[in-house]
Amino acid sequence: MKLWFKGGSWASKRAARVVETLRPEAIRRIAVIRHAALGDMVLTRPFLLELRRFFPNAEITLSLCSNYTRGAPEDLVDRVHVVYGSDRKDVPLKQQIARARELGEQDLIFDLASTARSLYTCVLNKAKLKIGFPYKTVERFLFYDLTFPRSDFHHETDTMLDAIKMFGHRPAYPPCYAMPGEAAKRERLYIVYFPSASTPKRCWPKKSYGELVDRMSLKYPDYEHIVLEGIADWEKVDDIVDPLATRGNVLSMQLNDYDETVSFVKGATLLIANDTGIRNLAVACETPTVGIFSITPVFRYWPRHSNHEVVFCIDGSVPPVADAEQAAANVLISCAE
Repeated sequence: MKLWFKGGSWASKRAARVVETLRPEAIRRIAVIRHAALGDMVLTRPFLLELRRFFPNAEITLSLCSNYTRGAPEDLVDRVHVVYGSDRKDVPLKQQIARARELGEQDLIFDLASTARSLYTCVLNKAKLKIGFPYKTVERFLFYDLTFPRSDFHHETDTMLDAIKMFGHRPAYPPCYAMPGEAAKRERLYIVYFPSASTPKRCWPKKSYGELVDRMSLKYPDYEHIVLEGIADWEKVDDIVDPLATRGNVLSMQLNDYDETVSFVKGATLLIANDTGIRNLAVACETPTVGIFSITPVFRYWPRHSNHEVVFCIDGSVPPVADAEQAAANVLISCAE
């Protein structure tokens, strides 16, 4: 193999020499460290699929964090390794180190997290090459042999694929997610709205969601308009749904089971949401989306393929309801073509 870059990415002198001695078919053990929540986890699927294509004889281990296992693509790997996360602060340090070392010696380690836990997992396990996207320049020298940039102007899935483009691999485009599960079947086509997020400050105002559902339910009366409810008290959606309940095509729903959520999202005609894991799940399910952004990097989570739109204001202010309505109309028109 050889390294197919001149700038942007970085390789130590040792890494450049090692790469020249490697052949994709001779790689036997690969570890992928992905300590991330549901939304980022499902976006990893194309990377694992392409890793299998480029290194066909490798045993692939996925390293997870115990507090982030929901949506882990276990169907695409041979082995799962779990380090102790924030939910296991009771575990003694010696035991945490021992668990991290269970990852074992690898030919290649890809760190797709760049967190404190992923860094010490890298340090505690041997590999011919360690590849990652560190946030601080000094970390590249301390923890990795090869690094690639994580740009806020590049979709997260594409960023991960850069890690194997460095070796000359040509991934499929658009990316293939191969998300398992059957799409839910309902009597009517349905549009899903998810007004929650990991924190309230990431959310478009509920008043705006209420106005959007009001307009959309009138404009598209043949669809069911289903507003998903979160589990926290502040995630209740009664104030959105109750004023519109008499229309007969607006209802609320709460989904707690992961497989049920995947099936429901797969069956939707369109999903409208804030920057959340549910929207990333929809991207992985190849369900058209409209993302509403205000504080997070919009381009990092905007796949520039298929039927995905985003709504945001360049000054970071609250996007108007009319913009979200128009984006939804654009996606539905594109889906119908």
